[in-house]
Amino acid sequence: MTSATTPTSDARAATIARIMGVGITVAGVMHFANPKFFDAIVPPALPPDQRFWTYASGVAELLIGPLLLVPRWRRAGAIAAIVLFLAVYPANLYMAWDWRDRPLGERLLAYGRLPLQFVLIGLALRVARTRNTPVARP
Repeated sequence: MTSATTPTSDARAATIARIMGVGITVAGVMHFANPKFFDAIVPPALPPDQRFWTYASGVAELLIGPLLLVPRWRRAGAIAAIVLFLAVYPANLYMAWDWRDRPLGERLLAYGRLPLQFVLIGLALRVARTRNTPVARP
């Protein structure tokens, strides 16, 4: 896929990739540091159990996040991030449903995750459509 990007848009995409890469990596670490939070938002009907999916998504994030930080692997990382964001969307839907009786602030957090996922997918698409060459810093 060829893309007509400019050095400025490439620089923006590189910045987005770095921020996203760090965020996804931190989220991956949190899956292991605080697995109970993530277990609670995994739909309980998914086999084999919630902890499996907490750790599996944590491993995925620990693999994908660093890919976004390396220009050579950035496009692959962005595509993998899109797949990840789509794969974890059922957890966000379950969280919004499960938290429907919680205090307003918690409900807003759960509901806010739903459109945020699409923003993240859009940002990852932007990164995926740019060149993988390193961008010179001023």
